[in-house]
Amino acid sequence: MTALGDGTRVPKWEPRVAAYGDLDEVNSWVGMLRAEGVPAEADAVLERVQRTLFSLGSVLSGSPRGFLAADAADVSWLEQWIDHMSDSLPPLNQFVLPGGCRSASVAHLCRTVTRRAERSVAALGSEGVVEVAVRFLNRLGDAFFVLARWLNRCQGAPEILWHD
Repeated sequence: MTALGDGTRVPKWEPRVAAYGDLDEVNSWVGMLRAEGVPAEADAVLERVQRTLFSLGSVLSGSPRGFLAADAADVSWLEQWIDHMSDSLPPLNQFVLPGGCRSASVAHLCRTVTRRAERSVAALGSEGVVEVAVRFLNRLGDAFFVLARWLNRCQGAPEILWHD
């Protein structure tokens, strides 16, 4: 058993506990990515991502402390960040294998863990904070993919294209 933010005791396997645990894992991987020494502009964005993930986790845990959850503005902000990074990247016509420089590889780990968190949160339903959280996580997964490409470009590491 574990306690939710409001003191309610639930089993550790409860879907809400899994969902905010997955958000915590994403947040930890983002911390690892920041520890890789990413460029300052990416580091500032990643700190904002971490703060948003923490807020979402606290809301999902039922915390009475009044943390704000992600909203449509956070989703738009992520889309702008994706567009900003994409502007300096060549068009992509093939699948990219995860890898390249170390920071890009960690960004790919962030992407895959974010996709799992998105599925966990989506399993909670489609109303209120859950709906916005799913949209935020969906765009965040996309942002990590573009960030990995961008970091490889910054480091001069080639993208590894998939061939069947």
